[in-house]
Amino acid sequence: MNTAALAAMGAIVLVAVVSALVGAYGVRRRATSDFLVASRTSGTAAHAGAISGEYLSAASFLGIAGLVLKEGVDALWYPVGFTAGYLALLLFIAAPLRRSGAYTPSDFAEARLGSAYLRRVCTVFVLVLGWLYVLPQLQGAGLTIATVTGLPQWVGVVAAGVVIAVTVAFGGLRSITLVQAFQYWLKLTALALPAVIALMFFLGADRTFDRPAPPQFSAPTTVDVATDVVLQTAAPVQVSAVGTVDGVPVDGPLTWQAGAHTVQRGTTLEFDAGAPVPVVAGSPVQDAGWLTPFASGGGHGLLAVYSLILATFLGTMGLPHVLGRFYTNPDGRAARRSAVVALGMLGAFYLLVTLLGALSRLYTPQLLVSGETDAAVLLLPTGVLGHGWAGTILGGIVAAGAWSAFLSTSSGLLTSVAGVLSTDVLRGRARDIRIATLLAGSVPILLALVVTRLDFSESVALVFAVAASTFCPLLVLGVWWRGLTARGASWGIIVGGTVAVGAVTASLAGAGDGGLLGVLLHRPAVVSVPLAFLTMIVVSRATARERPADTDQVLLRLHAPERLGLSKDTPEQRPARTVD
Repeated sequence: MNTAALAAMGAIVLVAVVSALVGAYGVRRRATSDFLVASRTSGTAAHAGAISGEYLSAASFLGIAGLVLKEGVDALWYPVGFTAGYLALLLFIAAPLRRSGAYTPSDFAEARLGSAYLRRVCTVFVLVLGWLYVLPQLQGAGLTIATVTGLPQWVGVVAAGVVIAVTVAFGGLRSITLVQAFQYWLKLTALALPAVIALMFFLGADRTFDRPAPPQFSAPTTVDVATDVVLQTAAPVQVSAVGTVDGVPVDGPLTWQAGAHTVQRGTTLEFDAGAPVPVVAGSPVQDAGWLTPFASGGGHGLLAVYSLILATFLGTMGLPHVLGRFYTNPDGRAARRSAVVALGMLGAFYLLVTLLGALSRLYTPQLLVSGETDAAVLLLPTGVLGHGWAGTILGGIVAAGAWSAFLSTSSGLLTSVAGVLSTDVLRGRARDIRIATLLAGSVPILLALVVTRLDFSESVALVFAVAASTFCPLLVLGVWWRGLTARGASWGIIVGGTVAVGAVTASLAGAGDGGLLGVLLHRPAVVSVPLAFLTMIVVSRATARERPADTDQVLLRLHAPERLGLSKDTPEQRPARTVD
């Protein structure tokens, strides 16, 4: 293991140790309310930091920069959607959700509609969403370890999974609130430093992306192709290859004419300085096209964008770990304040990660060849500063920030999943929460070891589609429409969730690579979200007689200010049980 790898490993271990120490400081009283709602004692700034730290996942830290590197302006809807989702949550459900007194979406469903069956349906989808969302976090940890140290990816997957499960099991939400706030600022610093340095080098180089030419290798570059890939070139390219290219074994120099070329896994490609960069087929070949929407063509690009917007704008309010954060605010006003501050913190983060993605096209062009664009942020420091001590130190800081992204998001997700398992499957004791956390953590570890990885932002966008198709309609209609019934909510969640989960499964399996069907499988929200809302409304109207008798009283509690004394805090009404 070289010096850069040792520095990165040292930074990752340091993050884990400091996070553990901060978490240990956060454990004051060891009662059920500490584990579930952090005893509702966090201030606005700390709470907003925890929200931001938990929300900014592998998709945010690595995936968005990778998509910007590969797709250009077409990828900008991801950071816009992920940020605007919090605005929708702030406007529609943040304060009423806090006043409901519930902790999980299952609690809210039962409190609003009084149905044990609906609660079980919600529990199933909390588990599905939690595990689907943890999956790319663990895979991101594996990619980080493999990129910075050369170790197998499964080492990072297992290490991250074990650390997260143990931390949550013995700390609870009160502990990880402080940890996640600390990790937000670490992630922001890990992005700000390379962004400032890379921008200074970029401005000094007098380089522009607005030109009808492909990117170029600034130095002789060797690329190891790990998976079969189809590369596209806009101009002749001189390359030296060892492996299989266009179905023919080669060992020496080649001249690629403009067009598509198939490169099989295990092939090594060598490019001279100044050579045009081939890109994975489907991505913009020239820099000018990289700055132009839908430059790669395709007849359904606009439909895919609309579906992505729908999923990211509405999916945030359906994510269980995000919802759980608003239950921990002291009151509805604090929930709104936390959401507003979090919006600013998220905006600053996404500006930096988008800038890094754009600069990576200049300093890490080899990723456009290998297709491993998710590693752009990790490799940018050495791409700018080289492999000397400065690049090594900066690379270690970035690796530490990436590792904290996986830890913070996964810990929140596991807390949500464990909360549901402990209250709906086990007996709800603090000891049961520990058992549920270990059970909840084992499933995504196994999945991460066997499931083929998509781009991080792509896979998370699919999770957002499932959330937007299930809990978003339940919460919006449950908070704002008195006509919702338990049967309507159940059918809406089942229909919307089945369509979205089916599409996610088909996408992960590689079905529907092109055409309208491929777009709808890859971006199901444009179908599944309206279908879920429509199903809830139609079935609720058909079963209007089943509307709960206390609907008006419940809605009054959701919308009335706390000073009237109508809201309740379900977890705090239960006797605090001390952990054994």
